[in-house]
Amino acid sequence: MKHHFFLLFILFSIFGFSQKSKIDFKAIEKSQKNSDSPYNYEKLLFKYKGYPKSLDSIEAQYLYYGRNFRTDRVTTSDEGFKNLAEAFKQNKFEDCIKQGKALYDKDPTNLDILLILLRAYDSSKDGNNFMHHLNQFRALADGIKSSGDGKSEKTAYLVNSVGDEYILLNILNIGNDYTRGSKPSKDGMFDIWEKGGQKIYIKVLYLDL
Repeated sequence: MKHHFFLLFILFSIFGFSQKSKIDFKAIEKSQKNSDSPYNYEKLLFKYKGYPKSLDSIEAQYLYYGRNFRTDRVTTSDEGFKNLAEAFKQNKFEDCIKQGKALYDKDPTNLDILLILLRAYDSSKDGNNFMHHLNQFRALADGIKSSGDGKSEKTAYLVNSVGDEYILLNILNIGNDYTRGSKPSKDGMFDIWEKGGQKIYIKVLYLDL
């Protein structure tokens, strides 16, 4: 499984795209604390942790974008994540799993944490945990991919962070041969990736500002 993890990105680039849907952030925020909503965050989180393959793209969107309205997020500037990244850099995969699981419990839809856990479980040849987190990653990635088609500002792909943007770029197989331009908007920043006249629009959200 040495190269399995990295080949995932190539596989993602040829997956069929889900039906596109307009993201209703007000509805997502409202559903967070509404226990009667089928898209209540805790309900979806229970499903996501237990059987992620059962999530549809709308449920995945409510989980992924609902993270913007929570106060328990782990960021890349947090000391805990910095320690995890350092363990990953040093190939201390057992330590990665220990630290990663603790951070995952705090912020289970964090793509950065999921990717490090995937690499650690891959290197440890733990196929069961690898596939479980891979299914979670796929569900969230499908939620992002169904947020738009990337062909215009109005239909831009929506991501929660710059880190998630680069994960999406890997999934879309967009490499260093693309040039990036940026344009601010009221609730985020548009990045326009261009190559040979082809443009891909990605919007990094700043909903908590």
